[in-house]
Amino acid sequence: MINKDIEVAKHFKSKFLSDAEQMKDNLGPALCLAKWKQVSLHLPTGLNNSCYHPPLHAIDPVEIQFDPGALHNTAHKKAQRQLMLGGQRPTECQYCWNMEDQHKLSDRHYRSGEPWAAVDFEKIRNSTGLESDIIPSYVEVNFNNVCNLKCSYCSPQFSSSWADEVHRDGAYATSTPHNAPEHFTGARRVIPAREHNPYVEAFWQWWPRLYPELRHFRMTGGEPLLDRNTYRVFDFVLENPKPDLHLNVTSNFSVDEKSWQKYLSYVKRLCQEGNLEHFMQYVSLDAWGAQAEYIRNGLNFDLLWDRVNQFLTEVPSYNSLTFIVTMNNLSVSSLENLFAGILGLRQTYSKTYQRVWFDTPVLREPAWQSLQILPESYAERLEHLWAWMIRQSEQPADPFHGFKDYELARLDRDIAWMRTGQGKDHAAAKADFYRFFSEHDRRRGTDFLATFPEMRSWWAECEYHARQS
Repeated sequence: MINKDIEVAKHFKSKFLSDAEQMKDNLGPALCLAKWKQVSLHLPTGLNNSCYHPPLHAIDPVEIQFDPGALHNTAHKKAQRQLMLGGQRPTECQYCWNMEDQHKLSDRHYRSGEPWAAVDFEKIRNSTGLESDIIPSYVEVNFNNVCNLKCSYCSPQFSSSWADEVHRDGAYATSTPHNAPEHFTGARRVIPAREHNPYVEAFWQWWPRLYPELRHFRMTGGEPLLDRNTYRVFDFVLENPKPDLHLNVTSNFSVDEKSWQKYLSYVKRLCQEGNLEHFMQYVSLDAWGAQAEYIRNGLNFDLLWDRVNQFLTEVPSYNSLTFIVTMNNLSVSSLENLFAGILGLRQTYSKTYQRVWFDTPVLREPAWQSLQILPESYAERLEHLWAWMIRQSEQPADPFHGFKDYELARLDRDIAWMRTGQGKDHAAAKADFYRFFSEHDRRRGTDFLATFPEMRSWWAECEYHARQS
């Protein structure tokens, strides 16, 4: 196994990595500034978390009628802040604690080290944790679940196409029925875009107070290119320019042509001098070619790649593009092709600053798509990918074209997380892998073995466990 920490240190150290290392020393054992300065709002379900690691928790629908800032400052979050200030690790943040216990930098360090959070370090360290007037500087929001894709690890909460399928065909017959329609009732019911949504209403009441404090505002989905709230935000920014704003949108880049042209026209107007500091386009893509299309059912890979090039060509300034590569067990086979494609984009479009980025967050649920249930040979494959990346690392004499230190560090972290679970019994998850994707092929007209022929022995192993249970 490669000693990755030594290998990365040989090559370079970015400010992003240095800031995270410095903040690690300042934070102590438990403090995470994201609990104060960052929020992800899931308005179709009235749920909230600080980042994507902790479980979502409910927003009080009564409290937001009197104070829309309670979208962020929930009673649950205040309790977690108090624990952190007291030096205690909240159990909901276990992913970061696991990384830190393996002597890796966690997202707690990276997020807290970024300028939008670090600027308030002293204020947060000296707070009580019970304050109700905290205004975040990094806000991520999805306004509704309208989406044209049915990604394999997604759910009706985030995709109307998924909701339509399971209402028509029912749950997937995994050990616990997956995406059962009856699960998304009562408190878990998704409020359709056509209905009044008190959480969206509270957001727009909060917006005038929130907007002046924002440094990063990110819209996710669903599919934001199909959401009228996206264009309401765009119109507001065009009417109220904010030169220190980072405006971010996550998309599958596979929407219809009319929606695409409308969106691209808006982005061109936004990315003009004086409107904002930077526009970050996030593109969700977990693999290459047909394998990417399999994971994200409904995706047109060639169309997506063409639109990536169109975006980078036709919107030449005040912007960049980041691929969100959600690391799941179907990603491993074609990651090198995807990363090579990203390097090619960097060579073409990154001239005076970095315009092409990527991140590799790990998928933890559903368990049958986790990296941790794969055999050791797949971890070794990622190790070889890492070794290839280090040979393509960014150099001071040739910036913007190679892999960055924190990209290598994050993949290293993913491999470490993968290995922590490989010694456990995953028979049930393997059985569910076979059950889910067999039904996926039947319902959606896909063919797992034709798309992933290199995983034939893995498929047979999962089939064995399914037939034994």
